[in-house]
Amino acid sequence: MERLTIFDSTLRDGAQGQGISFSVGDKLHILELLDELGIPYVEAGNPFSNPKDREFFREAAGLSLKQTRLTAFGSTRRPGSTAEKDPGLAALLEAGTEAVSIFGKASAFHVEQVLRTSREENLEMIGDSIRFLASRGREVIFDAEHFFDGWKQDAEYAEAVIRTAETAGAQWIVLCDTNGGALPEEVFHIVSEIKGKTSARLGIHCHNDIGCAVANSLLAVQAGAVQVQGTLLGFGERCGNANLAALMPTLQLKLGYNCIPAERMAELTQYARALGEIANVVPDAGMPYVGSSAFSHKGGMHIDGVMKIPASFEHIDPASVGNQRNVLMSEVAGRAAVSRMMGGEIAKDSDMAAKIVALVKEREFLGYQYEYAAASLQLMALRQQENFRPFFKVLYSRTIGEQTVEDQRTNGSSAIVKIQVGDTCEIGGGEGEGPVHALDRALRKAVGKFYPSLERTRLTDYKVRVIEPKDATAAKVRVLVETTDGREVWSTVGVSRDIINASLQACVDAIEYKLWLDSREGKF
Repeated sequence: MERLTIFDSTLRDGAQGQGISFSVGDKLHILELLDELGIPYVEAGNPFSNPKDREFFREAAGLSLKQTRLTAFGSTRRPGSTAEKDPGLAALLEAGTEAVSIFGKASAFHVEQVLRTSREENLEMIGDSIRFLASRGREVIFDAEHFFDGWKQDAEYAEAVIRTAETAGAQWIVLCDTNGGALPEEVFHIVSEIKGKTSARLGIHCHNDIGCAVANSLLAVQAGAVQVQGTLLGFGERCGNANLAALMPTLQLKLGYNCIPAERMAELTQYARALGEIANVVPDAGMPYVGSSAFSHKGGMHIDGVMKIPASFEHIDPASVGNQRNVLMSEVAGRAAVSRMMGGEIAKDSDMAAKIVALVKEREFLGYQYEYAAASLQLMALRQQENFRPFFKVLYSRTIGEQTVEDQRTNGSSAIVKIQVGDTCEIGGGEGEGPVHALDRALRKAVGKFYPSLERTRLTDYKVRVIEPKDATAAKVRVLVETTDGREVWSTVGVSRDIINASLQACVDAIEYKLWLDSREGKF
């Protein structure tokens, strides 16, 4: 397999994304994560720009990185000065990294209108800076900023920038689509042409402003680039950078390049989600390869096909990137989904499977949604079977809330719930911060008299969605509840025009599902 060099800029370009803020500890943790993943280069910040990055490089010097070459980032020297006197270049050396990445203008427009200097001076700045860093033993990665725009405006000058960087001793020359507006065909043709004019190792750095960063990076590789830059989850300046979690599997699993160790590729989803946790970013569910919906199937024909032959609706095996198949039950699903949900206990072609599908369609028309409430869905299916007996029945519930109108302070709520188990009735009461909180406590207290294992369960999430906003305060609402017992997590749903009633439905299902799990383990 041909080797491709992956260059991750999560800690530098990614940190420029809106809403992203890393502490020094965060950056050190992410660096170690990327090293474990097998990323060859990690660009970790500009030591000249802020105290946090300077502190990071001091701390990072004590790490024992096994696969990653830490890279400090900066710019060419300032106009009218020398490399020896430039404070930014001095900061790069002080960072102590073996590799440094510096950017310089490859666009004559930017040189004259933004940098406000001459074309000749810009070339001298590039050459002087690279020679200075290389003479100090640094591996120099030169980012040709605004290269594609510059090439389209003045190809001769953009080419002169590349030649200058190569002659000065840059080990890598990275062609940057800084504005993120280049089209894939343009990238392929321009990289191909530059490849024929230089012997330098070329890299590609794409932004995603028109949604083409991944496509542009792939075509750049096919045109001759051997280094691919991006961020693991794609976030970064403006619309973000090329998404390495999408690029690496495509390059390695589909095009045959060697990007990271094969065993790490099989854990890519876990690494991507771990990075999301540190960055306080929830990866988009639809993110290719590593998203929670990347291998989710909802349509009946899709589910039937993938259950017979996975490759019929999956472009790769989910396990090859550490992800998993997820079959979603909804009004567009079919009997194959029912059979899978019930572990094969209900045959796909049975009357019971058809009955459950019809019931799902009917209830989703009324506002229920089972895609994210699998426990309620399974209970609904179980309740259609003759041998199923509910573990308890709610006979009566009442909630009372008090509020001071002037300052809108809630003075607390209380609830009473009466349940029946067999021939025995029990009444439970509870107080809470609001009526739903009080209701949940009362319900658990009453049912817990018969089933002590409920003491270990707790609600972990509660969501309310208004289904019919046009009906204003009389609108129907959907309540989703997430519950855990410390070992498993399950979700349930309730729908009503009364938010308390919808919440009660979801809470009843949450408790009954737990009891059903316990009964399967023979606990009662």
